[in-house]
Amino acid sequence: MSTLHTKTKLRTGDEVVVIAGRDVGKRGTIQKILKNNRALVTGVNIVKKHTKPNPQMGITGGIVEQESAINISNIAIWNPKKKKADRVGFSVDGKDKVRIFKSDKAKI
Repeated sequence: MSTLHTKTKLRTGDEVVVIAGRDVGKRGTIQKILKNNRALVTGVNIVKKHTKPNPQMGITGGIVEQESAINISNIAIWNPKKKKADRVGFSVDGKDKVRIFKSDKAKI
């Protein structure tokens, strides 16, 4: 039984780096967070998909390269100041709860 990330520390638009798997070291931005602890990241986990032609929709058949989902545990947020992967923490600033980098306590 998998747990669902309801309060995920990673959000759409965050720049992340892959820390495990065949694409280790690659960076990209999160396009979409999926419900089963997975995320679509630009330029990461590229797979080849065989598509059938559909003339009514104007789709030509062939082999198409596209991004596939990657597990959230295999990516970490990119800290541009430190130029390395970092972890996300939370800080209460007045009434606002903001995300911070764990290494230097800077706001994301």
